[in-house]
Amino acid sequence: MQIMRRLYSTLRVKAYDAVVVGGGHNGLVAAAYLAKAGKRVAVLERRHVLGGAAVTEEIIPGYKFSRASYALSLLRPQIANDLELKKHGLNVYHRDYSSFTPIRGSQRSLILGTDEIQNCKQIAQFSPKDAQVYLQYKEWMDRMAKSIEPLLDSAPINLHKLTSGSLQTRLSALKPLVPFTMAGTSLGKDIPSFLELCLAPAAKIYILKSTLAADAITGEMYSPMTQGSGYALLHNTMGGYNGDETWCYVEGGMGSVSMAIAKAAQLHGAELHTEKPVQQIIVKNNVVEGVLLQDGTVVRAKTVLSNATPKVTFFDLLSDTTLPDDFKKQLANIDYSSPVTKINVALRGLPNFITSPNTPGDPRPGPHHQCLIFLNCESIETIHQAYLDCLQGEASSRPLIEMCMPSSLDPTLAPEGCHVLSLFTQYTPYQPASGPWNDENKEKYCQKGLFDCIEEYAPGFKQLVVGKEVLTPPDLERIFGLTGGSIFHGSMSLDQLYMFRPIPLNPGYATTIKGLYLCGSGTHPGGGVMGSPGRLAATAVLEDM
Repeated sequence: MQIMRRLYSTLRVKAYDAVVVGGGHNGLVAAAYLAKAGKRVAVLERRHVLGGAAVTEEIIPGYKFSRASYALSLLRPQIANDLELKKHGLNVYHRDYSSFTPIRGSQRSLILGTDEIQNCKQIAQFSPKDAQVYLQYKEWMDRMAKSIEPLLDSAPINLHKLTSGSLQTRLSALKPLVPFTMAGTSLGKDIPSFLELCLAPAAKIYILKSTLAADAITGEMYSPMTQGSGYALLHNTMGGYNGDETWCYVEGGMGSVSMAIAKAAQLHGAELHTEKPVQQIIVKNNVVEGVLLQDGTVVRAKTVLSNATPKVTFFDLLSDTTLPDDFKKQLANIDYSSPVTKINVALRGLPNFITSPNTPGDPRPGPHHQCLIFLNCESIETIHQAYLDCLQGEASSRPLIEMCMPSSLDPTLAPEGCHVLSLFTQYTPYQPASGPWNDENKEKYCQKGLFDCIEEYAPGFKQLVVGKEVLTPPDLERIFGLTGGSIFHGSMSLDQLYMFRPIPLNPGYATTIKGLYLCGSGTHPGGGVMGSPGRLAATAVLEDM
C-alpha cells in the first residue's frame, strides 16, 4: 500500500535503546509499547512494506489482497485499547455468519453463524442427534476458552529460571504462576475434559466432524486423526474481535491492522524503516551490541528484539559460536513443516454455488459469500487422505480448501462488481516428490487440484478468474520469512506451546544472550494476528531495563 510509505523514515541516528528486527505486526506492537515507555526505538524491515504476513498488496491491478494473513480474529483487546488502534484507522466488518460448507453433488449446505438456534436447525439437516447436543458442545468449548484465554496475555512459566539462578531470578519467575493457577482453578472439574480436548484426535471429539475439524488443522501438518490436534480448534474458539465471536474482515485488508499499529508506534516516537535488511545481530562476550545491515551500516543498540522466526534469529543472524550445543539442538528440533499453499484470485463476478445460487440480476453478495467457505469437507476421510498424499510428497487432488471473499463486505478492495478471493489450501508439500515447485506444477495444482474442485461446487468459476498468485510453502518462506512456510513461526502442536515455546530451555522472550529478545509468533502464545508476543516481549524488555 503506497500510503504506508509516508510512515517510513530514514535512519536519523545509528544508536537506539532498542532495535526491532522485522516489521511484522508483533514487531510493530513491541516497538509501540517500548516507544510509549519513552525508549528510542527503530524498526528495521527487510521488505518494501511493513506488516510481515499482515499486509495489503495490489498484486493484480485494481485488486488489493490481504496477501498472506486474511482475517482478523485473535487481536488482543488490551493491545487495541492501549494503542488506540481504532483512532489510528482500524475499522472492521463483522459478519452474521461464520462458515458455509456446501455438500458436493447435492443441494444441501451447512451455514453457521451467531444465531445458535438457527445453527441447531442447520445441523439437524445432517444429524438430529448432533443438533440436540450442539448447544451443550458450544457452551463447553466457550467455557474451556474462557478459562485459558488469560494465558494469552501473560508470559509462560520458565522452569529453568524457577529452579536455578539468583533469588531475584527465581522470584521474578513466580509471576506467571498466578494466571496459570487461575486458569486451572477456572477449569476446575473440566480439567479432565480439557486434557482430552488437547490430547485426543480432533476426529474423536467434535460433532459435525469434518466441518469443525477443519478449524483444528488450519496451517498444521497433521490430520484430524492425529493425536493432539484438538488444541488448535480451542485456540481459534478464543478468536473474535471487539466482543464479536466471529472472525472479521479489516477495511482495506490486513495491511490496515499493521498500518494502525505503525501509526501508534510512530506517534510515540518510534522510527520505522523499510528496505533495511539485517545481515547480522552483533554480539560480543554474549552481550548484544546492535545489528549490521546488508549495506554495511552498523546500528548500535543495547537491546535487540527479533520478530523473525527462531531459526532465522539464531541460525541465520547470529554467529554459530554464540550458542551452547544443547540450546542449538533444541532449536534445530523445532517443527516448521507447513502444508499451506495460499492462492490470491481476482474475480470479475460472484461465484455461483449450486447449493445457494445467486439471485439473477442481483450483483450483491449473499450471506454465504461473506463466510469462510469450506470445500472438500464432506468427510474426515477426505481430509485425512489429503494429508496422506502430502506425506508422500504429492499435492492432494482433492485438497482442503478454505475460501473467503472479503470484498463481499469491503468495497475498497476491488473494482465495482468484482472481487478478491483468498484460497487457503492444504495439504501441499514443501518439496514435491517430482521436484521443486515451478510455474508448471503450480499451475497444475491450481487448475486441477483447486479450480476443477471449485467448479464442482460453483460451475462457471474458472470464467470469473481475472488473475491469480500462487504462494507455495517455499514462496511463503522466501517472501515473508516464514521458515518452512509455517504461518505460525513453528507448529502449534502441544510440544511447542506455552513453556515449550520456542524451546524448553528458553521459553518466553529473553534469550541466553544479554539484550537479545524474541518478539515473534515463535514465542508464546504463538501464531495468529494477536500481538501478544510483541507486547509480552516489550514488557520483558522494560522489566529488565
